[in-house]
Amino acid sequence: MKPTVWRMALVLGLVSAIGPFAIDMYLPALPSIGASLGADLHAVQASLIVFILCMSVTQLFYGPLSDRVGRKPPLYGGILLFGVASIGCALAPSIGLLIVCRALQGIGAGAGTVIPRAIVRDLHTGPQAVRLMSLLMLVFSVSPILAPLTGSFVVAFAGWRGIFWVVTAAAALGLGLVATSLPETRAPVARALGGAPGVLASYALLLRDRAFLGLSLIGAFAMSGFLVYLANSSFVIIDHYGLSPAAYGLCFAANAAAFIGAAQFNGRLTQRFGLLPVMAFAAWGFMAVMLCLFLVTAAGIDSLAVMAVFLFIGYSFMGIMLPNASVLALERHGAIAGTASALLGTIQLTGATLVMAGAGIFANGRPLPMVGGIAASALAAFGLVRWILREQALHGTAGPA
Repeated sequence: MKPTVWRMALVLGLVSAIGPFAIDMYLPALPSIGASLGADLHAVQASLIVFILCMSVTQLFYGPLSDRVGRKPPLYGGILLFGVASIGCALAPSIGLLIVCRALQGIGAGAGTVIPRAIVRDLHTGPQAVRLMSLLMLVFSVSPILAPLTGSFVVAFAGWRGIFWVVTAAAALGLGLVATSLPETRAPVARALGGAPGVLASYALLLRDRAFLGLSLIGAFAMSGFLVYLANSSFVIIDHYGLSPAAYGLCFAANAAAFIGAAQFNGRLTQRFGLLPVMAFAAWGFMAVMLCLFLVTAAGIDSLAVMAVFLFIGYSFMGIMLPNASVLALERHGAIAGTASALLGTIQLTGATLVMAGAGIFANGRPLPMVGGIAASALAAFGLVRWILREQALHGTAGPA
């Protein structure tokens, strides 16, 4: 693959990872934040949920804006807001103020979430887009591998507030990358065309596309299978199983490594078998593995090792399913790629966050509610993939296979 493609994947992956870095690095600190600020489990989880929701919803603003003014200006504004809010998080004296600053962080992080996907669509479609998206995810996935480990060491030496100073430095790095290494991929002529029908008309077009909505929801339920783990795993692994924050970081990194490793086979698989068949097989595997994990846990087998093996295999399948759903959803909407990416990301992340919040109602620090939420997400994603396959067979509405 050409070095320019690798360089683009590196820059886009690092910019995309700034927001998730602020989530993943934060996870080992959740129990200590609760103890420091006198907050219970649900209040601490609220600081995570509000960040993800704000990051999700603001994509609806950043995507159309990037269609109309170019990709780079919204990135500058979003990353700058993210960095300023990170300083506020580091200085927050109460859980309430921390939640407010996390919300502002999420608003800024929305730019780095939606715009890199639109840039991929600006440059490529089909298997080439899958290849670049998989490379981007390779870089992007460095965050869930390294961030929890880094967070655990920062907590040990500088306390939980030190995490937000590190995140502020990551924002500064992101601004530097956008300024020096990221070209503008939205041509002036395309910007004029993108603004002509109006933002509402573009969203109306997308909302009438049943295949787009179905593929977006597939991504939402696939992602919720990971967000449920993300929100509950530190309490289960640190408090229930008694591991240290550093050991928890290793467990989290193993699942992220499974996701990354599988994603790197995705380009070859889709070239040989097609985007939709590969996604369908991965959805079946994800559902089967996570359902088995739930049944084993419900049967009373309370073992971290058993859970870790099932999660590793299941998240490998998710690493294949998620990028394929995103590429297929954007395939036919190149003229409004930023708007389509925004709606795709909002549906995926908002849907996944709502599932995570719903699962949080049953959270008690033990494994069963967590794995139940993961299994339910995997089952819903599989059902939607079956529906998309039927739609394609009847009407050919799911894009190229």
